[in-house]
This record gives sequence, structure tokens and C-alpha cells, in this order.
Amino acid sequence: METKPLKLNTKRTIIIGFAFFGILMLWQVYNTYCPLFLTDILVNKYGGKDTDYQYIVGVMMALDNLFALFMLPLFGALSDKTNTKFGKRMPYIVIGTILSAIVFPLIAVMYTIGSLVGVIVMMCLTLIFMQMYRNPAVALMPDITPKPLRSKANAFINVVGYVGAILGGAIAMVIPFKSYKGNPGGLLIPFIVSCVAMIVTIVILFLKVKENQIHVEMADDMKRGEEESELEEKIVVDAPLTKKNKISLIIIIVAVFLWFASFNSVETFWSSYGQNHLNISNYSLFTIVLTVASLAAFIPAAIVADKIGRKWTIVIGLGLVIIALMLISFVTKSPDTFLKDGVVYNKTPFALYPFFAICGVGWAFINCCSYPMVVELAHGKNVGKYTGLYYAASMAAQTLTPIAAGLLVYKQGAWDILFVYATCVMAAALIVFIFVNNVKTKAVKIKKGFEAFDQD
Repeated sequence: METKPLKLNTKRTIIIGFAFFGILMLWQVYNTYCPLFLTDILVNKYGGKDTDYQYIVGVMMALDNLFALFMLPLFGALSDKTNTKFGKRMPYIVIGTILSAIVFPLIAVMYTIGSLVGVIVMMCLTLIFMQMYRNPAVALMPDITPKPLRSKANAFINVVGYVGAILGGAIAMVIPFKSYKGNPGGLLIPFIVSCVAMIVTIVILFLKVKENQIHVEMADDMKRGEEESELEEKIVVDAPLTKKNKISLIIIIVAVFLWFASFNSVETFWSSYGQNHLNISNYSLFTIVLTVASLAAFIPAAIVADKIGRKWTIVIGLGLVIIALMLISFVTKSPDTFLKDGVVYNKTPFALYPFFAICGVGWAFINCCSYPMVVELAHGKNVGKYTGLYYAASMAAQTLTPIAAGLLVYKQGAWDILFVYATCVMAAALIVFIFVNNVKTKAVKIKKGFEAFDQD
């Protein structure tokens, strides 16, 4: 008798993605405004020009991520061992979201009163509370999704998350820092809107996803998923990883660190780069183009992964991002400026739009498959632990790379070094990742193409 192919419950996966929606919306607002808040306060207090302080800004942007480096594995391991009537992940998701929503707007409040210490403290508190629920929120998907379907599930979750990022970018475009920095109420709006969106989406998640009930319903499919894993060597519950699997895990984690170090250097400093180097106010539009391109590419990336495997899908993504970063570096090295009424303006380099789009597509190919590759090495009892490893690597990168990139900008005394740095680090990620070798080339039995996204 032929076994029925595995299929993804699309509706439930999208609802699980609501937590990621809030995370990325908040993250987009955070990364857009916080570097500008810090730079503006420092320049006003101590004088000088913006490039004089980017090393300090980088350190400040990195300090909050230091908390995440320790808290993500901690809350991943804690949620693995938690057992409540609401499930093991849901209590962390709900409590962490509420605390984040309370503290996040206070960053803007501290900026409006000119308190550098206040901004830094509120940034740190926001990140602490976000990390409390980020790991459990992400681990919820592999908890109830069979291994062969996780790239597809991760694609849908990223699509939902990137809609949040797009909305965050759109808000930043409508309320540009340069135009609103004398308007305290205006700068508070993006923070409040993102918090309201977080609360609404988490309420829906809590009401619609009954974690314990789904575990029981999915037990047989989860068992089949273990048998049809992409790994050459099987994972055994409560047993250590084989040598081959352990080497692959180390390689993947190092590569994750490198590609997040590259991407986050641009993500952290792009608003400052656009405003201070390119002299443009619509820098958020480029971020939106990148995010929309990623949004459009996630589902195709999952389909490609079914055809050629997750490893080679990521390799394609890394290649696309490297090409895009190189081209952006070349185009923005010497901005085409003009003088009007005594003010220097930049002729917006329209060539950047397709380059940012290419970068977005590549980033989708990477992110669609990277987290599933890590939790492929986990079993049902330690998904939170492996989720913690993945995010510890990404957060370690986001802790160190603002300092490294900010120092380079400071030493160089110019912004054009930023994309050179990002390109070189992304290339290093490709070189490391290519050595992963414990994946099957044989396809597993799942529904093909869009049929695999059927709803129950």
C-alpha cells in the first residue's frame, strides 16, 4: 500500500508566522531609527561630524545583542523543558511580546528628551524581552512540522514576517528621521504602531494555535519526517550527534555567523549611509525593495530546495548576495551629487534598486533553508536548543559586526568601505558553507510544487 505524501498545513503555518511578523516589524523600526537617534544625540552633545561617532554607535548597537547571545540558547533550552496546559513555547511568546511592547516606545521617548543613557537602556531592555520569546516563537514551527516540509513552512513564516518588515520600512519612509527629528510625537508613531501590531498578531496566534493538541495530531507525521530526513546519518533521540553530523553542524553555524555579520553590517548602518553618504532621504525605499524581493522569492526558494536540496539553494543565494553587494559598493563609491540653494543633494542612483532586489532574492534563498538545516540535526526533545545555537550564531554576528564595520568607517573616515566589508564577509560565508557534506541527493516523498502547500 502506497504511503500518502506529507503535506503542509498552510493556514496553521501562516498563523505561527504572526510572531515573526511582529519581530521583523519591530526590528525594522529599531534598525532604522536607533542608529540615527544615537548619532544625533552624540553630535549634539559633543560636536563633530557623523562619521566621528560610527564606531561608538556600532558598539552601542552591539551591546544589546550581547544579551541575546546568552538569552536565546537559555530560553530555547528552558522552553524545551517547559510543560504547561498552553504548551511549552506559548507562555514565553505571550509574556515576551507584552513586555517588549511596553518598553519599545520608551526608546523614542528617551531620544526626545535627549537622554543617551536612557536610549541605550531602553534598547537593551527591548532586546532582552524580544529574546525571551524569539527562540520559542521560531521553535514552534519545527515542533509541529515534519522535517521534509520545514523549508516550505519556513518560507511561509518568512513571507509573513517580511510583510511586517515592509510595513516597518513603509512607516520609516513616511516618517523620515530628518524631517521629524524636531517632532517628538511624530517619531513616537512608528514605535507605537509596531507594538500594537505585535500584540494583535500574538493574540491571534494564542487563540488559534493549540500547541498541545497539535502535538498529538501530528505524532505520526513527525515520526515519518524523522525517517525521511535530508541527512545521510540519522538522528537518534537522547544520543550524541555522529562525527559527520557534528562537523556539519559546526560548519553551518560558522557560515550562519558570517552571512549574518555581512548582512547586518549593511542593515545596521544603511540609514546612516543613505542619509550621510548618499544625501538621500528615501533610504527606507531601498530596504523595502530588498524586503519585497525577498518576500516574492521565499516560496520559489522552497520549491527550488525540493528540487536540488537545501545546501545548493543556499549556495545560489550566497552567490546572488555577493554579486549584489559588489555592485552596490561600486555604484555608491562616489555618489553623483548636485548643489541646490546651498544644499548638497544626491541624484538617487536608480541602478541600486535592481541590486537591492537581487540581494533580497539571495537572502530569501539563504534564510528559507538555513534554519531548517540546523534543526534537521535536532530531534523532538531539543528543537529549542538547536534553535538557540542558530540564533546565538546570528546574534554573535550582530554583536561584533557593528563594532567592526563602525571601526572601519571611523578609520577610513568615509562610508564607502561599508559594502566592501559586507562583500568580503559574505564571500567567506560561501567558502565555509560549501564544505557541508552530510546531505542526501535523493529526494524524499512529499507533494510537489504548490500542491505541497495544501491546507487541512
